[in-house]
This record gives sequence, structure tokens and C-alpha cells, in this order.
Amino acid sequence: MAATRRPIALTAAVATAAALGATVFALPALAADGGAPTAAPKLELKDGTLEWGVKESFRKYLASSFSGGKITVKDGAVQAPDNGVFTFSDGKGTYDTATHGTDTAFGGGVNFYAHGGVLDITLSDVKLATTGTGGAITVDVTTPKGTRDDVKFADLDLSAVKPGRGEGGAMVFKDIPATLTKAGSEAFDGQYKEGDALDPATLSVKAVSAPTTEPTTEPTTEPTGKPTTEPTTEPTGKPTTKPTEPTTGPTGEPTSSPSGDTTGEPAADSGEIVGGTLDWGVKKSFRSYVTGPIAHGRIETTAGATASGDGYRFPDATGHFDAAKQTLNAEFDGKVRFLGHEENGAYTLDLSLTGLEIQVNGTKGTLIADVSTKDRETKKVSTYTNLAVADLKLPKGRLAAKEGVVNLKAVPTALTADGTKAFGGMYPAGEQLDALTVAVALDKNAELPGTTGGSGSAGTTGSTGGSTATGGGAGGSVGGGSVGGGGSVGGAGSLAATGSDLPTGALFAASGVVVAAGAGVVIAARRRRTA
Repeated sequence: MAATRRPIALTAAVATAAALGATVFALPALAADGGAPTAAPKLELKDGTLEWGVKESFRKYLASSFSGGKITVKDGAVQAPDNGVFTFSDGKGTYDTATHGTDTAFGGGVNFYAHGGVLDITLSDVKLATTGTGGAITVDVTTPKGTRDDVKFADLDLSAVKPGRGEGGAMVFKDIPATLTKAGSEAFDGQYKEGDALDPATLSVKAVSAPTTEPTTEPTTEPTGKPTTEPTTEPTGKPTTKPTEPTTGPTGEPTSSPSGDTTGEPAADSGEIVGGTLDWGVKKSFRSYVTGPIAHGRIETTAGATASGDGYRFPDATGHFDAAKQTLNAEFDGKVRFLGHEENGAYTLDLSLTGLEIQVNGTKGTLIADVSTKDRETKKVSTYTNLAVADLKLPKGRLAAKEGVVNLKAVPTALTADGTKAFGGMYPAGEQLDALTVAVALDKNAELPGTTGGSGSAGTTGSTGGSTATGGGAGGSVGGGSVGGGGSVGGAGSLAATGSDLPTGALFAASGVVVAAGAGVVIAARRRRTA
């Protein structure tokens, strides 16, 4: 009898492990005598849970003042604190011991509501199915237009997912990568495109008939020796080590890359800055939002600032560099203005940044600007001078000049607590902003690196005093992306966003009457250094 029970018990034991089709547990169903494969039964799954946030940036947008939105869970689904992910529980389904495919249905649903009902989407009857190393999440989608059942919403990739053991003998598959399907894109009226990354999903399942003692005692001696050790070590060994090797390489090299032009060079004497530029795009998703079909706005550069690559160039740096103290203070000319949500000839969103300045001490730094913000309800304008907008994180290594130029490339920036005032609380403190690049000269004959075609001397930054407006017209450009065409803001490419990847377009077709401005800034002229 032991020989008869052993293969069946082994199949039951790996049922939950193979529930998501992980190839490492892909063992064939065996006949009672351990011989040739035979017709395999389907095992029942119970107590399943699915932890999935759909899309984090979408949740953040609904929580912003712009959308006036809310998220409501129902029928047993719960949402984690601080606008976290959703948990759909009471999962029931089946596991096919021959194909290792699963089909599990969960209880609960979630409603996304914003813009006074212009956005109103409910996802319910959530199901997760797997085949081999792939899978899908299907849902019923309800909008004001009606309900569509069993919409294949997300594709899953289990090729690199390894199972773990959870409470009560459950098998857990954590952080399964998920991407939006074509049908899922249609559920959002095309505002997120097919292939866009969604939040990863975590699945936990139990097999109803899986014994608790037999699989761990009897099968361990004879049949499980080779199947357990060989598949576990070989498949997981190589994928685990090979990805880890490149991890150190990219991390090591880029870390020194931003300061590569300065590390290892002899420290330059302290000196006055005689020219230079700051390249910064503020925040890509914010630019897209301003010029997209919700805000219907435009972006202006004046006072010498110009559109450059994926952002804006602020010229004519002045300030001081001290190699011994490892400090750099530099101020730049130029102004960038974001305008959106026009109402009665005035813009409810009116954000300008001018008088940009960076203060660096070692590996820490701050980006400072003069800003003023208009409250979307009262329309009252509050002005902030020398506002610390972003924290800078510089790479380790000695700050120095090379050939008369201090060059900082792709420096990460994060919004400060005070900086949230500039956006009317639209983004939280710590929100990632665009990286910035700074090149300043200590010698008027030094050559500054050019990021948009050639280099110029410290005295010629290529800036102009004119005004550039970029907005919703065809052929205009904002931060390197065309506005209005395919692969563009409002088109088939990148989406307008407030957190990142905010859906816009047809989903908010009625947004012309929605004045969800949130934050605007009209800048007061800052003190300007004498030449």
C-alpha cells in the first residue's frame, strides 16, 4: 500500500506548489505502480487569496486633489492602509495535476471613482488562471456604459517566480509580474496601453486534498529524492546566480558615472563660477498632464530658459565652488511656466519656477526656486521665496573640476516636504522628480558639455531671452515627446499622468467641465544677481 499511496501523495503535496505552473514543480501524474503516466485527477483548491493593487500610480491619482476621487472596496475585499493594495479572498478553484494549470475565483470587488462620475470603473468577479509559466487575471468590468464579463485584464509571467510556504501549508507565489492586456486597455478606454506594467500580484492557495503528514514523511525516502533535489537546485541555481552578477556591475559603474568626470582628478582651487547650465524637466508625468486632454494646457520658457531634450535648460550660472570643503553653490537664469485648466480666460493651474539654485555639500544637495501657488478653490495666490523644492542625491566620490568644469550628470531628485507646496499637495514628499544635470565652469575659456548638440564656452550657453510655448498643437514638443500625435501625449504613446501614468483621453471626455486644477504657480520675480 505504501508504494501505491506514495506517488499520489507526492502529486497532492506539490499541488499547491505547482498551482501557478512553476516549471520547477512540473512533475507528471503517475500511475499507482509508479509506471507510465495515466489520466490525472483535478484537485480542489481552497482558502485562496490574491493581493493585487491594479496600478499604484492610478491609485495615487485618485487620492489627489486633482481628481476628487475615491476608491471603495466591496463584497469582502479589503485595501491595505495608506492607499495600499487590495486583497481578494475566499479563493476557490481547481488544479490540474496533468497540465499543472489552475483556475481560481476570488470574492470581492473594487470601485474607482473620480471627476464627479466621469471616471467610474468597478472590477469584480476576479479570477486568476495559469498555464505553464504564463497566466492571466480576468475580471468583470462595470462602467456607466454597462458590464463586460470575464475581461482578460492582465497577463502574468511566472517564469522567474519561485514558490514559498505560507501559513497553514499554503503555497505562496509572491510578486508575479503583470502587464495590461488589449482587453484591459479597452476597459480603461485605451488610456493605458497594452503592455503597460501593472502592480505585481501575490497568490496564496491550498489544496483541499493535500495530506499534511504523508507527503512529508513517506515520499521523502524513495520517490522524492531525485525529483525534489534535481529540479530545485538546477533550475533555481542558474537563474539566481546569473541575474545577481549583472546587478553589481550596473550598480557599481553608474554609481560613479555621475561623478566620473570629477572622481580621481586633483581637487581644483576654490573659484567663482563664470558660466554653466542646469538641465531639468521637473517631472515627466506632470508635463504630460499639463499638455494632455484633461488640463488642455501649455508650457512656456522665458528669461533665457529653453526647451532642451527631455526638459528645460536654465543658463548663465553664477556662484562659487570650493573643492576643499566639497561645496558647490550655483544660481541659474530662466523661467518655466506650466498653464492648464483654463476657466473664463484664466488658468486654474499656473505653475512657474524661476531663480533656480543648487546647493551641494558632499553627497547631499538641495534644489531651490522661487514659487507661488494658486489655491484651486479660493484662487488665492501664495508666494514662496527660496523654497527648497527637491533633495539631491549625489554619488560618492570627491567633487572636483576637470578641465575647468564641474559636471554632475543625471543626479536623482526627490520632492521635499516644502516642495509639495509648489504642487498644491498633488505629490507627496519623497516623490521622485526628474533627474537633473549641471555643468558649471570655473574658467571663462572652459568648454561646457552640450546635451543638445555640441559644446560651448562658459560665456556662450546658447540661451535666448525669448519665450517658447509648447502645448496641445500638432508638432509642438514637451520634454522630447510630441504633443497630439501617435506616440505622444494624448495619442497612442505615453499617457498624461499626475503621479505617473495617469489615464486620460476618452476616459475623461467630459473633463472639459471638470476643473480639477489642484495646484498652480505664478512666480514672483526673484532677486537676481548682478552680472
